Amino acid sequence: MGSQTGRIFRVTTFGESHGGAVGAIVEGCPAGLQLNLAEIQKDLNRRRPGQSSISTQRKEPDQLKILSGLFEGKTLGSPLCLLVENKDADPSAYAPFKEIYRPSHADFTTEAKFGLRNWQGGGRASARETVGRVAAGAIAKQVLHHVAGIEILAWVDRVGEIQAHVDSQNLKAEDTEANPVRCPDSKAAAQMEALIKSVRSEGDSIGGILRCVARNVPAGLGDPVFDKLEADLAKAMLSLPAAKGFESGLGYDSVGMRGSEHNDAFRMDGDTVVTQTNHSGGIQGGISNGMPIEFSVVFKPTATIFKAQDSVTNEGEEVLLKARGRHDPCVLPRAVPIVEAAAALVLCDHLLRQRAAQL
Repeated sequence: MGSQTGRIFRVTTFGESHGGAVGAIVEGCPAGLQLNLAEIQKDLNRRRPGQSSISTQRKEPDQLKILSGLFEGKTLGSPLCLLVENKDADPSAYAPFKEIYRPSHADFTTEAKFGLRNWQGGGRASARETVGRVAAGAIAKQVLHHVAGIEILAWVDRVGEIQAHVDSQNLKAEDTEANPVRCPDSKAAAQMEALIKSVRSEGDSIGGILRCVARNVPAGLGDPVFDKLEADLAKAMLSLPAAKGFESGLGYDSVGMRGSEHNDAFRMDGDTVVTQTNHSGGIQGGISNGMPIEFSVVFKPTATIFKAQDSVTNEGEEVLLKARGRHDPCVLPRAVPIVEAAAALVLCDHLLRQRAAQL
C-alpha cells in the first residue's frame, strides 16, 4: 500500500489528516539507544502548523506519545509505536467539496485508484501524514549521530524567483531557525517572507527549492544498480507532498559543464581520501564517497488556493470551485524538518545495512 520504507530501519506511517491520530511504527532501531525525547519533540514543533504568520493557522500541539519499544529511556530493539493525536481537525470545512475534485490535489487520482476516498482534507495525501515521518526521522537522526556523528541540515534556498546564497559547509542549525522562512540568508529571507505574505493576500500560493546537506557521512553507503544512495534519496524526497523535483550535487547545472570541469579530482588529507571539489554531492556510482552529501528538492505551489477554479464533480458536472479551510501559502518553511527527516531515514537504513556488508 506504499506506507512503508526501509529494509533494516523500517518505518510504516499511518493516519489521515482529519482522523483521530497520525504516527509511525519504527522497526529495526538498535537496542540500547538512549532516546532524547526532547529532540524528537523539537523536530515535530518545527513541522507543526500554526507556528508563524506565513503558515496554516490550524493549531495542533503535535505532542508525541511513544506507546511501545522504549523502557527507562532506552530502545528495546522491538517496534516503536509513535502516536500524535489530531486536536484541531475540522472536516466540516471540506464537506462542500466531498463530490468535487480539487485541482492538483489527489482527490481524483485516489478515487481512480481505490474507488472511494476520504474527502475530509487530503486523507493520506495530506502533508499531515509527514508527522510520522518527522518523528521516525528524529529517531534516525539520533542513531546516525550516535554511530557516525552524522549531521543533517536543510534550508529554504529559493522561493519563487528569490534565490538565497548560503555557505553549506559552515551552516549551523540556528542560522536556519533564525527566521520563519527558515532561510539562513537574512536578506533573502526578508524578501521571501514579504513575497509569501503578498501571495497569501492574493489568495494564491507559491513554490520554491529546499537544499540539504548531510555531513560526516562515511564512504561506502549505498548499493550498485537499483539501490543507489541518491536513487533512494530521490524516492524519499519525491514521496513528500508537493515535491516535484530532485537534484543531487550540481544537478541540472552540470549540463553546461565539461567533464574536465565537473570531475571531482582525488587528493589525500592525511590518511583520508577526499576530493578537491564536491560537484557530485558526495555520491559517486550510487555510493557515498565520504564528502558531504548535498541535494535539492523542488516543491510546487500549494494546491489549495482561494481563487475560483474550474473543476468537475464525481458525476461529471462542471463547477466553479472556491476553496475553504486552513492552508500554507508556501510549503517550504515547514518542509525543512520533513526533508531532514526523509534524508535521515534513508541514511540510517543504509548505514545499518553497510554495517552488515563487510566482516
